[in-house]
Amino acid sequence: MSDPLPLEPPDAHPLEPVEERLARRLERGEVGAGARSRRRAASLLHRLARYDRAVFRSVAQMQTPLLDEPLRRASVFANFSKPWFLVAGVVALLGGPLGRRAAATGLAAIGTASLVVNQPMKRAGERRRPDRDDLGVPHERRVSMPSSTSFPSGHSASAAAFAVAVGDVLPALRLPLRVAASVVGFSRVYTGVHYPADVLVGATSGAVLGRLVSRAARRTGFLPE
Repeated sequence: MSDPLPLEPPDAHPLEPVEERLARRLERGEVGAGARSRRRAASLLHRLARYDRAVFRSVAQMQTPLLDEPLRRASVFANFSKPWFLVAGVVALLGGPLGRRAAATGLAAIGTASLVVNQPMKRAGERRRPDRDDLGVPHERRVSMPSSTSFPSGHSASAAAFAVAVGDVLPALRLPLRVAASVVGFSRVYTGVHYPADVLVGATSGAVLGRLVSRAARRTGFLPE
């Protein structure tokens, strides 16, 4: 069976995707490991890059016009973490002392995720944004293309960090917040501004950081055990 997408020439896009760049470093012997291990790792990275683009194309080709406007709006509304600041305000206003602490913990998680993902991780990834024309994203669902690098997704990281941190404090909100975070993450692929791997890594990083922030808040006594 042939690969779902052809490999690009090695120097066609020096910053895209991150898997290909790492694979070429392995192939050139720039990473210390045995030759056989480097070949296996490089092959896996090439395969992951192709699958990533294949999934992106599959989402782009979805015939779901009823989702275009809702997901486009969700993607735009998630800029600057607006949904999570809104939820934090409502939780702080209506949730009593524990709600205020949960809101503060969630905002701290967003700040931590933004600092980690939007600075060192994006700089290390250096992945260009998807070419929506080449990959077939319909114009009706597109949003403005961010100027930052693509890997990982800051929107997904902030959403996951807030959902996990607040959900740890207020379990009743765990499911709705995680569903909302998932919608935001999917909307970033659907509108063509991120590859699936960007969202997956961003969400995973955000979830881990959100959990660490909530645990730190408990250990310092800010949250009850």
